[in-house]
Amino acid sequence: MTTYLAPAKLNLFLHITSRRPDGYHNLQTIFQLLDYGDVIDIEVREDGQLFCQSTAENLPPAQDLVLRAAELLKHYSHTPLGANLAVLKKIPIGGGLGGGSSDAATTLLALNHLWELHLPFETLAKLGLQLGADVPIFIYGQTAWAEGVGELLTPITLEEPWYLIIYPHCHVSTKDIFSASDLTRNCEPVTIKEYRAGLTTNVCEPVVCRRYPQVAQALDWLGQYRPARMTGTGACVFARFDNQTQAEAVLSQVPTGYQWQAFVTQGKNISPMRQDLRNETGATILLLNRWGVAKR
Repeated sequence: MTTYLAPAKLNLFLHITSRRPDGYHNLQTIFQLLDYGDVIDIEVREDGQLFCQSTAENLPPAQDLVLRAAELLKHYSHTPLGANLAVLKKIPIGGGLGGGSSDAATTLLALNHLWELHLPFETLAKLGLQLGADVPIFIYGQTAWAEGVGELLTPITLEEPWYLIIYPHCHVSTKDIFSASDLTRNCEPVTIKEYRAGLTTNVCEPVVCRRYPQVAQALDWLGQYRPARMTGTGACVFARFDNQTQAEAVLSQVPTGYQWQAFVTQGKNISPMRQDLRNETGATILLLNRWGVAKR
């Protein structure tokens, strides 16, 4: 049994520049990877069978991206091997942190390694794109500037600050937000220089706040301490801190009456999964120890 951490991500901003003929949107964003994520245990099977169990509630097999990723890779590679996969969900579902996409990417990367397929990242990214637009960022495992539908990635190096993230206990439908009539879809393209100058936003944020008052409430509360922003299409909101102590000081003030899930995490330029592939899962073991998750 080998254990992997499927990292979450933040969208540090999100602009939509146009709507495509196929109904998708051209966007600009920065994906920053985090050292917080789901935990996936994988055991290779010699009989070719695939089995997956998850702690995610009410997840139909057809929507289980871990199982779908394993099936996709097995079909593509024609390997005779199979796997037992067990997922411990820690990333909130529908929170805009990329949990499902990260799980799918981690499964592709891990099975490519464990099945000794030796497929390049480019091939895995193309396969992953069939499962979701955010899967490639987790395949490459580097913080990146993204365009297109999120698949055109340019690695960038950022500071690695600490974040306090709040999940306001509501599931936001990405499909509903991207189809909303009041969504801004004509942003002028920006550069990373403009991002660094603070001239970016998340165009989905006001749309979500009008429909989900819980998100607006979390943004207002967190904004008392630091500038706060929503990630992706929500529902999670975040604020940046210079160090862990500052972030945890605000974490201790999070009110208990709203059923919010809140945690502190650090931004990373290289994902724990990439580190795993370099040094035999050492990054995952260190982070599991840090987050108090026992290796099963």
